[in-house]
Amino acid sequence: MHPPADNTAVDIRDLCFSIGVNEILRDVSLSVEQGRYVAIVGPNGAGKTTLLKCIDRILTGWTGRIEVFGRPLHRYSQRELARRISYVPQADGHVSPFTVEQFVLMGRYPYLSPLTTVGREDRQVVRRVLEQTGTAEFADRPLETLSGGERQKVFIAAALAQGAEVLLLDEPTTFLDYRHQADIRRLLAEANKASGITVVAVTHDLNHAVLESDRVVAMRNGTVMFDGRPDEIMNTDVLRRIYDTPFTLVDHPRATVPVIVPQVRD
Repeated sequence: MHPPADNTAVDIRDLCFSIGVNEILRDVSLSVEQGRYVAIVGPNGAGKTTLLKCIDRILTGWTGRIEVFGRPLHRYSQRELARRISYVPQADGHVSPFTVEQFVLMGRYPYLSPLTTVGREDRQVVRRVLEQTGTAEFADRPLETLSGGERQKVFIAAALAQGAEVLLLDEPTTFLDYRHQADIRRLLAEANKASGITVVAVTHDLNHAVLESDRVVAMRNGTVMFDGRPDEIMNTDVLRRIYDTPFTLVDHPRATVPVIVPQVRD
């Protein structure tokens, strides 16, 4: 592995994590440069979600090294880390008892203290991200009244309100219809390209992973099986090694990278 560059946002070396006798991550090493869009793919049980949770310190007890902007993860206070990294977990059906605006406003917690109140700047940030994510129109509605796609946009709005430089997302478009999938992908592309936010997104959608990201990391059985450009992973031999199943690839009419089409039953 090469040493991390000066513009590295997240650097991981020899990361291992186990639950009891079950080894979830094994010697994972990778670096994410600032301003990149990195997709993490791989079969179920590969350790993708666990990796994100280790980076955001939701999970502890791992061995190895994680550095965020050149600083070891353990040297960050929780408030300091929240100013650097925001995390959007998988949708689990749980809905908080707040309105959209109240929920997004909670994303400003890294900048508040028990002795301070929400200020004008905080409210301005919230209004801006509500407009940016297309959620301002239902700012006063309870979260429980929104569709799954609308709620997912609100969760991303809260993450953007946090003002972090790295955005971690775990399956951000799962269970969403095509329209809301497109909305989420547009938001992430804008955050990455227009705002320079580093995006690290776990996804099972290989086609969109290679079409939207700068780099793809593929995991299997807790290890990194592939780390490279999107066009490099779209190779039937490479994909078979990762997923242990055959793939059919075709040229995309508007992109230089091939895409996967469903297998036809013989």
